[in-house]
Amino acid sequence: MFIVNVEGAICKDEKWLVITRSSKEEHAGGTLSLVGGKVDVEGNTLDILERTVKRELYEEVGIEIKDAVTFVYSSSFVTDDGGNVINVVFLCEYDKGTAHCKSPDEVDAVHWMTYDEIMNHPKAPPWTKESIRRVALARSLYRHLKGVNQIEYPESRSS
Repeated sequence: MFIVNVEGAICKDEKWLVITRSSKEEHAGGTLSLVGGKVDVEGNTLDILERTVKRELYEEVGIEIKDAVTFVYSSSFVTDDGGNVINVVFLCEYDKGTAHCKSPDEVDAVHWMTYDEIMNHPKAPPWTKESIRRVALARSLYRHLKGVNQIEYPESRSS
């Protein structure tokens, strides 16, 4: 049996929203992380991962995101106590709210940091750096494609 965890990556003004996980947390306390959490059991339902990432961002740091979230990648790991976890990372678009430490049992501090600041931070574990690397690439590709899609193509003319 797996625990399913989701994380949301938000970039605003070229800075990424990251937290310092509470030192009370069982896994990776005191390290930099994207905001996220475990998926609740809900029975038969739709969009459970997407709703979970929205809920976690609001519950932990008070940020609301737009409805559309973009899957970036998934991974698995084993916790210190032997639990198997599937982790799913989404690129999210900021909607409203001021990021703050809303859930002190889960979050010690909230930060808006540049890519380089995260990559060079002594409390950024390898998995957080990997997530930031992947979401930054996905964001760059998404922005490029969005620009390409805005190009107006001439309509086909029938002879």
